Amino acid sequence: MTAIFQSLRAAVSLAVVLFAGAALAEPIDRIVAVVNDDIILESELRAETVSVQQQFAGQNLPTGRELERQVMERLIMKRLQLNRAAQMGITVDEQTLNAAVRRVAQQNNMGLPEFQQALQAEGIPFERFRQDLEEEIIISRLHQQQVERQVEVSQQEIDEFLATAAGSEDMEYRVSLIQISTPDAASSDAIAEAREQAESALAEIRDGEDFNQVAARVSDGQQALEGGDLGWRQAGQLPSAIAEDVMAMESGEVSEVLRGGNAFYIVKLEDRRSEDTQIVTQTRARHILIQPSEVVSDQDAQARLRSLRERIVEDGESFSALAQSHSDDRGTASGGGDLDWTSPGQLVPDFQRAMDSLEIGEISEPFQSQFGWHIVEVLDRREHDSTEDYRRARAASQIRERKGEEALEGWLRRLRDDAFVDNRLES
Repeated sequence: MTAIFQSLRAAVSLAVVLFAGAALAEPIDRIVAVVNDDIILESELRAETVSVQQQFAGQNLPTGRELERQVMERLIMKRLQLNRAAQMGITVDEQTLNAAVRRVAQQNNMGLPEFQQALQAEGIPFERFRQDLEEEIIISRLHQQQVERQVEVSQQEIDEFLATAAGSEDMEYRVSLIQISTPDAASSDAIAEAREQAESALAEIRDGEDFNQVAARVSDGQQALEGGDLGWRQAGQLPSAIAEDVMAMESGEVSEVLRGGNAFYIVKLEDRRSEDTQIVTQTRARHILIQPSEVVSDQDAQARLRSLRERIVEDGESFSALAQSHSDDRGTASGGGDLDWTSPGQLVPDFQRAMDSLEIGEISEPFQSQFGWHIVEVLDRREHDSTEDYRRARAASQIRERKGEEALEGWLRRLRDDAFVDNRLES
């Protein structure tokens, strides 16, 4: 899906060019596209074009009209999505936006004042940067509401996937992709035109043209300007139309034109790598939970747990019996507070940290998590081959990601097809 937080370089290049583009705008700013009830100005197109050139500096971008066409399509799709988000009432509150800005600063190893100074040194208005980040968050939330929340993965789907070649292997693939899409219910002429375009692109590659440069010029996939680079993916995360072909390819190989759904594809397998067996340290523990309430303060909860701990450690009373009679965790109280075997990451972080600090047989002092106050006893630890659990969790993640991306591609295509777009660069 769309990454919200870009590197400082990418953020700088975007904001500074928008600023520069506005400064260089002609007195009369020509309308270059009408998108439903909105417009795109020539100054916006120029600014976005230079931004793309700087953001992807060093990559084999197309030039001239070809780059302008790709950038125009990016602007059209962005405008359509922001307008749809506005219709749905999707916004970003100040607290969330401020937190996002701080995270970007932290990712660049800066405090907020230092980050603002860095932007200022590059001539970037801080408010322009905030607006760009706000739009990214809004689009991400739009995708979540329109697509991601609708994607479900059943246990049967996981079982079926694991029975396939893609689900039974442990390889990851670095793939570059050229995608030539057709509209829903496309005519035979439109399909033939798309196939011809894909065959022409493949011929250029076979004649020695750089794959990524051709992708940046002709692909209409979301990663077009990145040269079609999808990054490292497991087979199940790849578009279903190309997964089996990718698994059979050698590193560096380029596929024939492939047909799947509403698109033609050309694939280049950049590289492949193997994953390791998943061995984790599991912990068997039990706990007693006291939840604060209107009549039980934090201090009361801690005092009760200290008393219970003393009864166990000093007086030899049964942890299990006290958990049954005192714990507010009704899901585990009947079993003496037993949490069974847990793997790292299954429990909330505060509980995990407290439990991990204990030796076998040790009982913690009272500590707090989001659920209340606890004492915990570690009963045992073991090295566990969680490869099967990992495979199922990985399969679910791959299926969800693939279905989500395919659903997003379809939703974006329908959004574009249903819109009124007057692209005046094409006239």
